[in-house]
Amino acid sequence: MMRALWTAGTGMTAQQFNVDVISNNLANVNTTAYKKERVEFKDLLYETLSRAYILEGRGVPVNLQVGHGAVPAAVVKNFATGSFERTDNPFDFAIDGNGFFCVLGPNDEVLYTRDGSFKISVTNQGKMLTTSDGYPVLDEYGLEIIFDYDLDLSKLNVSEDGELSYTDEDGVVISLGQRIGIVDFENRNGLESVGKNLYARTAACGEIIYNEDLTDKSTLRQGYLETSNVQVVEEMVKLIVAQRAYELNSKAIQSSDEMISMANNLKR
Repeated sequence: MMRALWTAGTGMTAQQFNVDVISNNLANVNTTAYKKERVEFKDLLYETLSRAYILEGRGVPVNLQVGHGAVPAAVVKNFATGSFERTDNPFDFAIDGNGFFCVLGPNDEVLYTRDGSFKISVTNQGKMLTTSDGYPVLDEYGLEIIFDYDLDLSKLNVSEDGELSYTDEDGVVISLGQRIGIVDFENRNGLESVGKNLYARTAACGEIIYNEDLTDKSTLRQGYLETSNVQVVEEMVKLIVAQRAYELNSKAIQSSDEMISMANNLKR
């Protein structure tokens, strides 16, 4: 009886964690470039009551085992590209592909993001391209992207490969000599989410792959933002399934408790 209590308890804990992840997906349905998450589970230790065996040509062909429940094993992000929303803002960029922007976070740590809603911050060196939190956006060489004070940024142009240029008064396109950096990783699921739409690199990510070294290169779309890839209906279905699984495990606990109560009252 006690085994069923503990087993169902692990199921309730696992489904509660599943609901937490689904809730986070739904909360970020309007977050720019958010990537939905999915929980992966694994079963726990098995108790072997009888093993399969063959003795003198005869025996039992199957094992007699009982498990001890489930536990969350990993939370995996789905990095599928979301849809593109047109903003007509020259400082909004969407990545068409698997790449990431590079930004300089606190303590000079390089962080990565798919959120291309950039801003212009006025500094002592000039006008700097930054994130909404003021983190500098980096070019392909890991340098901050800074424009001259007198440059009319309303005429800023960014090509599909990230090259920055502007159109002067005579309609001539002049290159600024910098390109927005885009990188990818051998294992994107190894990235650590640190909040504010940012990811930190870990040892599990493998080597950084620069966009120019990729066969299937990512391209930029100026004046667009990538929306979240969360599908509300899909998440609601998952939420209902998780809720029912939680309810069934609670029923198993109630049934086990009633059976224990019956056994305790046999003598009366």
